[in-house]
Amino acid sequence: ANFSEQVVESFPADISTGIYYGWACVGNGDVHKMVLSVGWNPFYKNIKKSVETHIIHTFKDDFYGEILSIVIIGYIRSEKNFSSSEALISAIQEDIEEAKRQLDLPEHLKLKEDNFFHLPEGKPVNH
Repeated sequence: ANFSEQVVESFPADISTGIYYGWACVGNGDVHKMVLSVGWNPFYKNIKKSVETHIIHTFKDDFYGEILSIVIIGYIRSEKNFSSSEALISAIQEDIEEAKRQLDLPEHLKLKEDNFFHLPEGKPVNH
């Protein structure tokens, strides 16, 4: 799930590029573990900074146009380039496993229940 350029530009300017972990919620759905990439994706030679969320869950349907709420809990590693797509995929799999381990810690699990994830019904939300 990629955030729009407008959302990326509103991120704090001093947030370090790299890989983070935390919690994500689509609309008023369940809260799931996630890994977040903030940066330039050097392997793909992006010219614009991006923020990409990998929700560790399999969804039945697309959720284009839904509100994606995230809470960033911790930092895994800095952004780096890879020699091959296989090396990139392997690193992503390691990042996912690290996120799962971290988010299973009691101090991180409790944040899954935060009221932040429960949008008030019928209220407009700023995008």
